[in-house]
Amino acid sequence: MSAPHTDVEQVEAANTAFYEALERGDFEELSSFWLTPADLGVDEEYHDPADVGVVSCVHPGWPVLTGRGEVLRSYALIMANTDYIQFFLTDVHVSVTGDTALVTCTENILSGGPAPEGGEELGPLVGQLVVATNVFRRTPEGWKMWSHHASPVLAENDEDEDGEAPS
Repeated sequence: MSAPHTDVEQVEAANTAFYEALERGDFEELSSFWLTPADLGVDEEYHDPADVGVVSCVHPGWPVLTGRGEVLRSYALIMANTDYIQFFLTDVHVSVTGDTALVTCTENILSGGPAPEGGEELGPLVGQLVVATNVFRRTPEGWKMWSHHASPVLAENDEDEDGEAPS
């Protein structure tokens, strides 16, 4: 595969690499995709980089997380409690204006929980559909995540609780 040459291609590659690091459970690589205070010119001598509200994240069903430390802790928790996760990204749209990029996509997530007692195989696999908005910022080291917001997609149900089609 050739190296991406346009901003849109670079942002799309960064977005894909972010999800691949999450799938592998590579916390160090995943961390490298998030902005640091230094990336935005914040003087770290006067601000604790873990607490500065530089980045934000909303996982489905979670409150807003702000600050690099809080956001990265959430990913550490997800990785520690998920034995298997795979993302199939669809409906990916990338828009770049200056040094800011917006990516919207659908995360088709397949995940597996802990193995049944005494078993070595994964627990049951669960599918989930989530829409996400990822905001990136250009840095000297490439595009980095500024904000991630993900929301579950409610399953459409053609029948109501009585088994009848809606009128």
